[in-house]
Amino acid sequence: MLACARAGADAVDVAVDAMSGLTSQPSMGAMVASLQGDKLDTGIPLQNVSEYSAYWEQARTLYGPFECTATMKSGNADVYINEIPGGQYTNLQFQAFSLGLGSQFEQVKKAYREANLLLGDIIKVTPSSKVVGDLAQFMVQNKLSAKEIEDKAEELSFPKSVVEYLQGAIGIPYGGFPEPLRSKVLKDMPRIEGRPGQELPPLDFDKLKAELMESFPDVTDKDVMSAAMYPQVANDFFRIREKYGPVKHLDTKTFLVGPTVGETIEVKIERGKTLDIKTLAVSDEMTSAGEREVFFELNGQLRSVFIRDENASKEMKIHPKAVKGDKDQVGAPMPGTVLTIKVKEGDKVEKGQPIAVLSAMKMEMIVQAPRAGTIKTVSITNGQKLEGDDLICTIE
Repeated sequence: MLACARAGADAVDVAVDAMSGLTSQPSMGAMVASLQGDKLDTGIPLQNVSEYSAYWEQARTLYGPFECTATMKSGNADVYINEIPGGQYTNLQFQAFSLGLGSQFEQVKKAYREANLLLGDIIKVTPSSKVVGDLAQFMVQNKLSAKEIEDKAEELSFPKSVVEYLQGAIGIPYGGFPEPLRSKVLKDMPRIEGRPGQELPPLDFDKLKAELMESFPDVTDKDVMSAAMYPQVANDFFRIREKYGPVKHLDTKTFLVGPTVGETIEVKIERGKTLDIKTLAVSDEMTSAGEREVFFELNGQLRSVFIRDENASKEMKIHPKAVKGDKDQVGAPMPGTVLTIKVKEGDKVEKGQPIAVLSAMKMEMIVQAPRAGTIKTVSITNGQKLEGDDLICTIE
């Protein structure tokens, strides 16, 4: 950065000291201090930088679980091999842990390089970098090498982002699409020529707002903009807000990990109105619905509420697994939530026809029929959480 400045750069990109280094930018304090008294002196008081950094040093502790330090303790040169953008590294790592691939993150990084080359050695920015990351995790999850991806492309259920990229949904990459991989994956799916946004009709905001108000009567214009840009994420947020109320009033730590027993939290819901909530105890007994009674004080008054124990609920439900190698059974290619089911019992399907769409940590996957036949049974429901290899349906 100093060399860039001396070569005539108007501005360089830095991060405040507490947020710098590793996958982030160089230290702002170091840059400011090293230029003091120089003809390129920034004129920024170092004391101001230090005070600013001290605040973010405390704030950063709240987001510890999302940091790259679980797998990266110091700077390294891996980036020259795998080419993972710094901003994506932490997201990719968090996704990998959520998908049960935390212990295989080194393999994910190696697969990222292979996935990038498979897709044509593309320029990796949002959202193209996500396409590469989704394919890398798909490869590790299913123990597939680059050669196996190429050989089996016609029968694999690729992540939705990979399919849409090959269709041209985010544009045409420099140098064109990789062949014959593209043709094998897409088969007879439609392809987009030119810039995808060029043919899009204008968005009817009034119509979208009316549709949202059918399910969420209190949506604002800001909510409508959120739904227009991120429909799935926005709908999940609206449902949480509808169920739990204005969680934005909770402090970050409480929102992310919840209160501990014996802890009192203050929630300012409006000017002059504060709730004091103290968690007292959690029942050892669990209801048949997988809920535990949680006792707490609200402004000094004893209350209780039944909360679903997600971990216990998982243990109570034993979902059948698909038998590997049995083409009559279709299993989940990764852990995730069922977004949509495309078939029902008795439907006739062709090889490669979509059966269901799963979602996990921003990655969507279209599960395809491994062969032609008739759907005998469907073992999933919308919104259901699945583990890898959980049975989706059977074909006869």
